[in-house]
Amino acid sequence: MVASNFYSARAVRRAPRLFWFVSVIVAAAVFAAAVQAQAQQPQPEPLARVIVTGEGSVSVAPDYAQISSGVTTRAKAAKEAADANSKLMTAIAAALLNAGIAQKDIQTSRFSVQPIYATTPGNTDRKLAGFAVSNQVSVTIRQIGMVGEILDKLIATGATDVGDVEFLHSDLSKALDQAREAAVADARRKAELYARAAGLTLGRVAWITEDSANAPPMPMAAMRGGLAAAPVPISAGEDTLQARIIVGFDIGS
Repeated sequence: MVASNFYSARAVRRAPRLFWFVSVIVAAAVFAAAVQAQAQQPQPEPLARVIVTGEGSVSVAPDYAQISSGVTTRAKAAKEAADANSKLMTAIAAALLNAGIAQKDIQTSRFSVQPIYATTPGNTDRKLAGFAVSNQVSVTIRQIGMVGEILDKLIATGATDVGDVEFLHSDLSKALDQAREAAVADARRKAELYARAAGLTLGRVAWITEDSANAPPMPMAAMRGGLAAAPVPISAGEDTLQARIIVGFDIGS
């Protein structure tokens, strides 16, 4: 009777080990079956693409201009310098209005009152010598052919600061769209050439990316420094706007 109980206890203790062993075998069989089933399934082929870069450009003439002008006056007293400055700026504003510039196209860009210090030889101490008053305006010229004439009037009226002539476009996006269309055509031409040379059939466009690093800057022509009293020759010329894209084409069947 004692021996029978002994063997029964050993059988009970071995039961967990047997269950664990069977579980491992079952899990291994299931894993092997899953791997085999996956191997039998057809794997998708890698996407075949023709990837090219397209570039396009267009030359367009600017249709308006912006210039900066103003007056800097100096005097011993701040009020004296300011009064002289206001008198000249009033004359400049009147000259611009008489030349056909709209009031909304004349905007004050900077006004300042600065002390002027002077030093005497052998003395490092600075002494207040007077004041400088500066009044600058930004002028938009809608009739671009009048830029030279406007500059002449400003100089004749007493402007002491004239410069920063910028030739701009009122609809830059429209001009850039022409360059973008040319870039797409250039990309397709290249892709068709590569596909034909490789004996492939070109499919549809899969994606297009614009190269933002190649975005054109705002066209500008600057003129700084003093101007002579003679008529000012100004040429607006043309600006070349560029677009650059990367296009991926599918391979046709």
